[in-house]
Amino acid sequence: MAKGQVWIRLALVVPFWGSVPVLAQEGPFGSGLYQVLEKAACRSCHGPDGVASPTRLHFPEPDAAPERIEAFGRSLVTLTDRDSPDASLLLNKPTNRIAHAGGERIQPGSRDEAALKQWIKTLAQLSGVELAAALKYREEESRGSGHVVQRAELRRLTHSQFNHTVRDLLGDQTSPANQFPPEDFVNGFRNQTQSQNLSPLLIESYSAAAERLARNAFRGGDTHGLIPCKRPSPSCRSRFVREFGLKAFRRPLDPVEQKRYEALMTGEPDLLKGAQLAVEAMLQSTSFLFRLDESADPKWKPYAMASRLSYAIWDSTPDAELFASAARGDLNTPQGVEKAARRMLDHPRARESLNEFVSQWMRFDRILTAAKDRRKFPQFTRETAVAMTEEARLFVGDLVWNDRHFMDLFTANYGYANSDLAAIYGVAAPAKEFDRVAFPAGSERAGLLGQTLFLALTAKPEDSSPTARGLFVREQFLCQHVPEPPAGVNTNLTPVTEEKPQTNRDRMSEHATNPSCATCHRLIDPIGFGLERFDAIGVKRDKFQLQFSTGRRGEGGGRRAPVKTVDLEIDPAGYVAGIPDSQFTSPSQLGAVMAKSVQCQECIVKQYFRYTVGRMETPADRPLIRKVLDDFRDSRFRFKELIVSLMRARGFANSGEAVHVASDHKPR
Repeated sequence: MAKGQVWIRLALVVPFWGSVPVLAQEGPFGSGLYQVLEKAACRSCHGPDGVASPTRLHFPEPDAAPERIEAFGRSLVTLTDRDSPDASLLLNKPTNRIAHAGGERIQPGSRDEAALKQWIKTLAQLSGVELAAALKYREEESRGSGHVVQRAELRRLTHSQFNHTVRDLLGDQTSPANQFPPEDFVNGFRNQTQSQNLSPLLIESYSAAAERLARNAFRGGDTHGLIPCKRPSPSCRSRFVREFGLKAFRRPLDPVEQKRYEALMTGEPDLLKGAQLAVEAMLQSTSFLFRLDESADPKWKPYAMASRLSYAIWDSTPDAELFASAARGDLNTPQGVEKAARRMLDHPRARESLNEFVSQWMRFDRILTAAKDRRKFPQFTRETAVAMTEEARLFVGDLVWNDRHFMDLFTANYGYANSDLAAIYGVAAPAKEFDRVAFPAGSERAGLLGQTLFLALTAKPEDSSPTARGLFVREQFLCQHVPEPPAGVNTNLTPVTEEKPQTNRDRMSEHATNPSCATCHRLIDPIGFGLERFDAIGVKRDKFQLQFSTGRRGEGGGRRAPVKTVDLEIDPAGYVAGIPDSQFTSPSQLGAVMAKSVQCQECIVKQYFRYTVGRMETPADRPLIRKVLDDFRDSRFRFKELIVSLMRARGFANSGEAVHVASDHKPR
């Protein structure tokens, strides 16, 4: 094969669902109140990933058909008091007459409120068939009926999957994908289908890597035992293509492919050189670079399941036993899938895969590239940042692999420290690096929210950031999307001066009074305020300390000008809007709120779903998410049971229908 020749064909990737609502709708609701609600930005909170997603008000998808918009409008009857329309939640929540997390969205006495009242009057008069239809829409929406599950038959190998695959396929330990163009985070992860396009630079990187990997695979002979025979005969070449092709493409080759690669080998008299050419060609094929995740063809379906299992649980290619299970048809039943998943979870590769999930979910990349003010935080170094990620990795891994209650993620009163982290925590350095250490009584720490990783990566270089901390909790632990600031809004806070020293809470008071800021910031800032007793690297502080330069140099003019220190009281009162009784003043108290929150428990399921499926969940996925959450809860929140449940449910769920998959496994 000519050097640099690329065996890549165009691949179809599931398109991203747009987020811009259709404002011009037919019908009385679509042309009336729907416009008002869109203008009031109600969808931003009452969408699938909005702050108000647990409530009874769920907007249809932005590109819904007019008849669906009208059906949604009639379904609002469930928020209407038919006997006393003025007492309806539909009226009093958006006008903030009843406490509303989103504040006042519709001004009392306005024309918009008049439109709202008129629609409520219409709903109050529904009866008979119309009322039954409105209630049926609400019930079907809850079940996910009427929605089509998004499916991606082909998914490109992520960089980590590429590295792990060539390691397990060729014995190559060089991690070539580390040199590929970096992958973008979308929906919180690097493996989402909507971001898996092939750029010219990535295609070039694949070509160079394939050539290098194939050459290294046979350097010094067949040292990795890739060729199943030693004599250069047609049957030997045919067997190599068939057996290596199965492992490379993760399915049997079809006859055309078999002949193509046999011909490529036959063109080179030397068996090893011919094998090198075939390997180089296969590594550039879309059948290698894209993995089969779905298949309607009964012939390929078991192999698609094997690939799905291996990349979800191992972040790598199937092994011989998984291929054999696919060939025997063992993966065609829920019981077979569960058996395979449990075997795979006992393999060391599963731990490596979990680490990849945790590193992306917890955004290790942010702390590893973070900068802190060296004068204020001299103890923060590159080594400290790495230690923070190591603690989180060990902490989550212990919960998963030792079958602990996974909601201890937020309530555990311990961490895993080395000497650097021990100094931050105010405890004695452990005898062994990253031993488990108990947080001191009165430390107010618990779980991830009290550990250095979370507190440091959600902070600025010079100080804590209530907004960043609140946003991280909303997005990573509650799966709620907070809209971006409006265009043109000045996001800079008023500078602190010696004449008017202020805490972060004081400086951010404008967020609560400025209408363009208040809607979103009242959802995130109060969470961060409850964590203000911890500075930009996670050290606990009793006072909020400000330093001001006096402007006068020391004697001789060579020393830095002295500073004046001002200590201010910290008000650590916080709450999580949308969660009842969620007031807290510390990470440990917030952790207790999160551990008991159904939204948080469901979010953990959603995050793993997003990571393994490669996309955001949709209304059609509600039954599957609910089933996996039920299994997770019934197992007393064992994460391995979540993994097994998702693997089973994904393989045998019908679109828009409830997922009922029997299991012989009993919760412990």
